[in-house]
Amino acid sequence: MTITIYHNPACGTSRNTLALIRASGEEPVVIEYLKDPPSRDRLVELLGAMKMPPRDLLRQKGTPYGELGLSDPKWTDDQILDFMLAHPILINRPIVETPRGTRLCRPSEAVLDLLDNPVASYTKEDGEVVSYDRKLL
Repeated sequence: MTITIYHNPACGTSRNTLALIRASGEEPVVIEYLKDPPSRDRLVELLGAMKMPPRDLLRQKGTPYGELGLSDPKWTDDQILDFMLAHPILINRPIVETPRGTRLCRPSEAVLDLLDNPVASYTKEDGEVVSYDRKLL
């Protein structure tokens, strides 16, 4: 299975998501999107696969969201994409792409439905224990 994660190593949710993927026995393609941001076309592809408008992928915390006035509904999808490309920190993370689908994995355990062999239990960095049973879904 080919798995790609758009990852920020400074983000706990992103680190937990990467750890869950690895615990499933997979080694994903890791794209540190702040160093290697997706192209406009790639970002549009990811949004399409997630069935998500650009505004829903905007990260507010720890970004120039407020100073750029991005809460204003005047911004079009194309303009929001322009902001994301100019400031990749505005792209919420982690985004995980697998043959099972593409998803913004917040919380990190959202990745489990995308994995062939998800772990049944995992302890996050903060000590929270996540239990998972696909049969219950």
